[in-house]
Amino acid sequence: MKTLSITLLAAFALGPLLAQTERPNILYIYTDDQSDRTVSSYERAGEWVETPHIDRLADRGVRFKNAYNGTWCMPARATFLTGKLQYGVESMRMEGPYPQSVYDPEKTPFWMSAFKQAGYTTAHIGKWHTGVDAGYGRDWDYQIVWNRPKYPENSGKYYDDQLISFNGKPAQLVKGYSTNNYTKWAIDYLRGEGRETGKPWLLWLCHAGSHGPFTPAPRHEGSLDPSLDIPYPQDFQGPRPGKPSYVKKRHAWKQADDGKYYTQRPPKGGEFQESSRRYQETVMSLDDSVGALVATLEETGQLENTLIIFTSDQGFAWGQHGFQHKMAPYDANIACPLVISFPGRIPEGLVSSTPVGGQDLVPTLFHYAGVDLPWEMHGRNLSDILENPTAESDHPVLMAYTARIYGSDTKDLRQSTDDGTNIPWWVSYRKRNFKFIKTLLPGEVEELYDIDADPEELTNLAFYPEYQSIRSEMKRELIAELRRTRAPFVNDLP
Repeated sequence: MKTLSITLLAAFALGPLLAQTERPNILYIYTDDQSDRTVSSYERAGEWVETPHIDRLADRGVRFKNAYNGTWCMPARATFLTGKLQYGVESMRMEGPYPQSVYDPEKTPFWMSAFKQAGYTTAHIGKWHTGVDAGYGRDWDYQIVWNRPKYPENSGKYYDDQLISFNGKPAQLVKGYSTNNYTKWAIDYLRGEGRETGKPWLLWLCHAGSHGPFTPAPRHEGSLDPSLDIPYPQDFQGPRPGKPSYVKKRHAWKQADDGKYYTQRPPKGGEFQESSRRYQETVMSLDDSVGALVATLEETGQLENTLIIFTSDQGFAWGQHGFQHKMAPYDANIACPLVISFPGRIPEGLVSSTPVGGQDLVPTLFHYAGVDLPWEMHGRNLSDILENPTAESDHPVLMAYTARIYGSDTKDLRQSTDDGTNIPWWVSYRKRNFKFIKTLLPGEVEELYDIDADPEELTNLAFYPEYQSIRSEMKRELIAELRRTRAPFVNDLP
């Protein structure tokens, strides 16, 4: 009896340790400006697109057909770090030469501290675009960071000659292709460098690719056949009936004397066919990175207990609706790939049509890690959808674009006219196959699209009498979501 009591006491004493070591590792792979069109398993991808490693990851997990993480780089990352949409992130603001930005960590805490308190070791590798304070020692136990806000003079070096800080030390110039560097450092971390063995880990790997200037790795440059004829989007040059005025006027591509179309945005002078190929060739190194990381997890025996998320901050329009840009509310601009793999915990090889948002991913991580949320977040736990991906769901996605303004400062909608991008503020609401968009300018049209029937969002159903009840329902639910998430401007909508 005495021996049994000692055994039971020992088991109780080991309980918290066992719970800690059984918690899943989390590998969160975050790319930059990567549209879902660049992943070959996605419906919008062209026949020339090949991403075998990302596709293989999707075969091992769940692929989300409709994913929206953010509207541009900085707010998408702020949403990941806080679990809140841009207008709910207090104290974050642009300050100084672009992309300098600041925040008060007391007013804007990041949730990684809750994971650390629960026994996780946390790591961040790669791009940082959310305040000069990258959080080493507070939010991250281990960090290798390209801190764009802190070194604006180096902020354009997406692919080489980056100023890199290793664990809070002064930044040093690092040569070499950034995707290769980040992948190597991440593999070192997966193998145990910089972390305490026996503890579960969280790694946020933030690639700089495939952001402009869309630079392929040398091994991939010229991989796509120059004679490949990439189709122009249907409303490439307009006229775009039913769209807001700023979209009707959008012409990022101009026809030159040679009959070809060239972009007017960086990299300036890029011809449509060549630039399209270079964009896809840049993605190839990201696909290689996924393959190398998964192989390392397999080799080290960690794959079975690792939750893997592959996604991007948002997409990037490539001629659709006249854009060569993110930020606008259309799938072409902001829809991104999202693949989640967790062996034995979620199904494999299934596709979910349920729309999901970046704000949903944070409470989902907390659920699978067994950690309590440290504060109320804007998103909803996706575990039910992940565990039954093909079931119908009314899970909604609210998105908002307020340019470079955050938190309670977004209350004044007079700021919504222009910040240099010629894209005014907007809010959107997606549920099932419908998307409702409201531009936050007086007098602009509302928009309603059936994404299943019209994936290019060419026909605005808000003008059709037979869709007025759906438009009213979607608008009512949009406003309810804005109220639930305490949007500062909800009572002042035009």
